[in-house]
Order: sequence, then C-alpha cells, then structure tokens
Amino acid sequence: MARANVADDSARARFAVRLCFPYASASTPLLTCEPIIRHAVLGMAGLFLAALSAVSFSIASRNYDATVGAALSEIDLIASLAASELDRAPWSGDLKVLTRGFPDKAFTHGRQILISNREGRILAHNLAPGSVHFLAEHIGKSVPLGSSQQSGAARLVLSDGTDAIATVRPLAEPLGSVAVIHPLEDVLAEWRAAAWRSALLVLATGFVLLAIAGAYIWQAGRARRAEKSCDRIRDRMDLALSRGHCGLWDWDLARGRVFWSQSMFEMLGMSPAQRSFSFAELRTLLHPDDSDLAETASGLLRSPGSAIDHEFRIRDVAGNWIWLRARAELVQEHGASTPRLIGIAVDITEQKLIAARSAAADLRLADAIEAISEAFVLWDEDNRLVTCNSKFRKLHGLSAEPLQPGIAYADLMSQGRLPTVQAELALERRPASGARTYEAQLADGRWLQINERRTKDGGYVSVGTDITKLKEHEEQLMDSERRLMASVADLRRSRQALEVQAQQLAELAERNLEQKAEAELANHAKSEFLANMSHELRTPLNAIIGFSDTMQRETFGALGSRKYVEYCRGINESGQYLLGLISDVLAMSELEAGHTRLNKTHLEIEPILEQAVKRIEPAARERAISIRRETFSNPVLYGDRPAIEKILKILLANAVKFTPDGGRITVRARRVGQATNLYVEDTGIGIPADVLRRIARPFEQCGPISNGMKGSGLGLAIARSLLDLHGGSMRIRSVVGSGTVVLVHLPVSAKMGRGPEIVAAA
Repeated sequence: MARANVADDSARARFAVRLCFPYASASTPLLTCEPIIRHAVLGMAGLFLAALSAVSFSIASRNYDATVGAALSEIDLIASLAASELDRAPWSGDLKVLTRGFPDKAFTHGRQILISNREGRILAHNLAPGSVHFLAEHIGKSVPLGSSQQSGAARLVLSDGTDAIATVRPLAEPLGSVAVIHPLEDVLAEWRAAAWRSALLVLATGFVLLAIAGAYIWQAGRARRAEKSCDRIRDRMDLALSRGHCGLWDWDLARGRVFWSQSMFEMLGMSPAQRSFSFAELRTLLHPDDSDLAETASGLLRSPGSAIDHEFRIRDVAGNWIWLRARAELVQEHGASTPRLIGIAVDITEQKLIAARSAAADLRLADAIEAISEAFVLWDEDNRLVTCNSKFRKLHGLSAEPLQPGIAYADLMSQGRLPTVQAELALERRPASGARTYEAQLADGRWLQINERRTKDGGYVSVGTDITKLKEHEEQLMDSERRLMASVADLRRSRQALEVQAQQLAELAERNLEQKAEAELANHAKSEFLANMSHELRTPLNAIIGFSDTMQRETFGALGSRKYVEYCRGINESGQYLLGLISDVLAMSELEAGHTRLNKTHLEIEPILEQAVKRIEPAARERAISIRRETFSNPVLYGDRPAIEKILKILLANAVKFTPDGGRITVRARRVGQATNLYVEDTGIGIPADVLRRIARPFEQCGPISNGMKGSGLGLAIARSLLDLHGGSMRIRSVVGSGTVVLVHLPVSAKMGRGPEIVAAA
C-alpha cells in the first residue's frame, strides 16, 4: 500500500510539473524555508569569516611575539659573543676580523654592531661611513652606556625615531662597549610578509565564501521568481480552465488511475481531496449509456499513437448530468515503461442544450413554414435552395417529398414545371434593395400576389399568395360600381316618373294590406293542412317502418338474398328519417297554429339531462363521440318536462350530427341567480357567421350532415318556439372548425318568465 501511495504521489508530481500545476510539489517545504536557509547561510559565512579572521589574527599575534622574542634572543646572543671575543683578544681595530667568526647571517637583515671607547666615540661599525660618531647620538639616552649591569636586549627608539631592538655590553679597556642594534622594521619584515599572505588567504577565502553565498542567494532568488512566475501561470491557467469550463486529465492506463486538475473538481462541485480515481470509481460517475469511456481509454494500449475524441455525460455533486468532451492522446514520458493518456475535458452541456434548442427551433420553423397558407421559398446568396413548403412544390409540380437544401435554382426548376403566366402586373419594385411585389394570373384562372425580398445574407425569400377571391371581389365591386353609375343615370332619367310611381305605390300598399290578410289566412290554412296531412302520413309510415323492420329481422323466414335485407334496412332508415321529418313539420305546424299547450311545473334538471343523454348515446357511440354530463348544486327550473326534453334532444341531435367521429359533447347545468342555464358544447365543424344570424329560422340549415342529407331545418326553430312559450332565451356561439356552444336560459319560477329572445354570436 505504501509503495502504491508513493507511486501515486510521484505520478501526481510529474503531472503537476508537466502542466505547470505544482499541486503537491516536493519543493514547496524547501521554498517555504528558503528565507531562513538564506539568512542562515549568510550568518554561517559571516561566522566562518570572523572565526577565520580571529584565528589568523591570533596566529599573527603569536608569530609577532615569537619574532620579536627571537630577535631579542639573537641580539643578546650576538652581543654576548662579540663582547666575549673582544675581551679575549686584543682589539685590532678591524671589525671584519671580529665578525669573521660569527655566523653568515649574524649581521644581515639590517643588524648593526657598534664598538666605542670609554668616551663613547664609535671606533668601528658596519653602518655607512660618516653616518655616526658617538654611540649616544645614535641610540639616544634611553640605554645607559658602559653600565656593567646592562644585560639582555630591549626595544628602544633610536635618535632618528626608528624603533629597534638593541643591547649594549661593556668591554675591557681600552674599549668602552659594544652595541648590537636591529631595527624593528627589519625584524618584522618576514612576519609582515607572512601576515600579508595569511590576510590574502583570509580575503580569498572570504571572497570565495561571499561568491558562493551570493551565487546561492542569486539562485534562490531566481528559484523564488521562477516559483512566483509558475504560481502566476498556474493561477492564470486555473482561472482560464475554470472560466472556460475545462478540466485536465492524466490517465495512467497501466495502473487504471485517472488524475484530475483543480478546475475539473470545481466544474463538478467536488472536493479536490482525492486527486485520483480508478476506472471503476469513474464508471460510477458516468451515465449508463456512456460507460464505454473506460474501455475506449484502455483500448488505446493496444493501438499506440492513437488518440480519442469522446463525448460523454458525468454526474456532478448535485446529481445533474454534465456533458463533457474529452480529447486526449498517448504520451510516452522519458524513462517511463508505459505511456500515459493526457488530455482535456471541456464542458459542452450548454452547447448540447443550444443544439437541442436549435434543432427544436428548426423543427418549429419548418412546421410553421409548412403551416402557412402561401407558397414559401427561401434561396441563399448563390441562388440555392434553403427551404420551401409543400404549397411551393405543388405550385411548381415538384415531388411531394421534401427537397434537399442546397440544390441550385436551375436544377430544381428542371425537375418541375413553371406555372403558365398569362398576365403580370407590377405593384411595387425597388431595384436598390432588389425587392418587388407583383401579381400574376395563371393559365387555370388563379391570381397570385408574389412578394420577393432580399435577405441580409444576400439571398432572397419569395411568398406567393392566392388572391383569386380578392380579384373576384374586386371585379364584383367594379361591376357594382358600373351598375351603380347606371342606376344613378336611370334615377336621373326617372325622377319625373317618381311622382306617378308614388301614387302607384300608395295603391299597391292598399293592395298589399289586402294580400297580407289573405296570406295570413292562407298560412293558417297551410298549418291546418300540414297538421292534418302529418297525421295522415304517419299511419302508412308506421306500417312501412314496422314491416321493413320485421323483414330486416327475417322474423317469418329468410328473404333469400342478402340484398333484400340491405334494401329493407334502407327502407327502414329512410322511413325513420321521413317520420322524424314529418314529426318536426307537425310540431312546427302545431306551434304556429297555437295548438301546443304546456303543463309547467317545478322540475329537477338532473333526471331530464340523464334521459336526454340516454336517448342520444346510441347514435354517439356508433361514431365514437364521448358525451359528458355536468351539474352543479342540483339546479331546478319551471317548465313543461316533455318540451324541455324536446329542446335538449334537438340540441344534442344537432351536436352529434355536426361533430366529427371521435369528438366530444359536454352538457352542463348551472344555477345563475333566479334562472337555470343549460349548456350544450361540442367540438364539431362550427357554424359560419352568415348562417349563424339566421340559423333559428324555419327551414334554415347549417350544412350537409355526414350522411349527405341536409335535414329539415326545423329543429332549432322548434326549440326556439318552445323556449318562447317558457319565457326563456337561447344564445349560440360558434367558431368554424372548433365547435359550437348553445346556451339555454330558463326561469326557475313562474314569476321569472320573460319574453322570447335568441342571440347568435360568432
């Protein structure tokens, strides 16, 4: 386990150094302690130089004392030897004879020997001739001459101010004394040379130490600046990766470990405490449909030199799926036995969302273009197709399949045919912008208004609108204008005849009153006749319906051929339809004749609605039309139950007739103040506005029923008449293609009855 941890740390360190992200750099503690080490190095160098200087100074001091002591001993020895020689042998007056028995170096290096008489006059010396005459003049008064007690050498200052070491020995007569003098400058010449050599050695050593310390400080400064630069680069790259929603990956394929950068953890909202994952741990974060990422990465070991460019989803801390695009390639590090897969993972969630929204927007745009009622086509700047709808393809006789975008205009037109244009009328033309609007009449008589406009990218869009109806209306208006002008001319010509016509109109008005009375009598007679004829027609119709139903059921044996059964079914259905028509005519006749009497009572509307829905359910079930009933607070009303059921039956029958298969009918009852409102709502074909204004008149029809018949047109007229007798009202709201809502307003007591009213609203 320890070896594995060491390997992980080493891999992380290599990854950090390679990407300039020292996440766990081993030099970080050293760089932290670097100022302390720098001051310690300077202190140790100073201490070493101080110690070296102190030792050198101590050695020089000891050498100084030793040199001076040796000089004193030598001076004293030479003086004693000279005095002994002069006392032993008579003085010859020749100094060379005296010094011949001394060592060769006895009087070198500036040593002086002076021999004087009793008066102190110098008899012999080794100085320059004539330079000195009396011993006292040379050595001064500091040393008593001729003293028998004088022994040993001492330091003194000569009469010329020179420091020297000297000694004086008394001699036997006729001589006075012998003096040996060694100037201190000459005594210390070798010591000074040695001291200078030692000082130069100390200076050289100090220079070398200072150079080494300076080099270390300079190198440490460079390292510190490099570290700061690396930190800045790391921070910038961290910021760039974080702002760019990117993450760096280092995949150890041999060991199955994945190392992430700081920005990767920030992107997923994770803590960077765990720097590496195994493929198994990574697989738990991947989307189940994208689990082949680890296998893809591992498969690269079998194909060196390849790279991956893979998109996958990964779960963040909040549990959301984030789309990533990983780009990586194999890298063989120097000295490594196995390659590593190094790359970058970019957050493409927003791009995925934008692409999805763009695809949805393109789909909605295509649906919108297809849904418009005009022929639409869009060309690019190179006159190549961008998009078009089916109306454009139909206009040019192209295939019903969607066309491939990018096809040239000439190639597209070669696949279809251009509509034949008999006439062209320019309405608007702006050459500067390349836009124009014109009308064209086709060979089949249709008129098109074509609008062409340039787009910002250099293409153009063309929209063709069918204005045939507008042209027809325009022609009608022009014809009406011509007629109006002719009428005005006729009015001008007939102004004189108006007075005569006024008189004639007065006479006609009188006749009209007479004819109106006759018409009312005729209408009453017609109503009586229809009532009587309806009763007469019902008897044979009941027989026809009964016998056809018996034959259809083959109650008394087979008819022989199935055609007969179908014929009987047709006879029965036609009889039922004719019976209903006669019943409507009879009911309308009775209403107009005033023979209808109502037995008004307080009624609960729920049983009436239930009964009306049950009667109409078989017909609705055959066409898969659903009927829903809704009541609130058990509303009541005041009226005749059969009449109310008749009204609901008529409204529900009309709703079933004009509702397509699979539609929906809703019946609702609500209490509104002191009245009850009944609503019959369907999802049928709707009623045009021009028909809606006259729909409740007798024999007025909305349109053909699904079986091709138009009906009698008496249903709503009967319902209106029954509502008039109840003092109620009816409102109709309809939208063509969406459905119709019929509102029946009925009083809940006899006091609330009011006059008849019917309002139609589109």
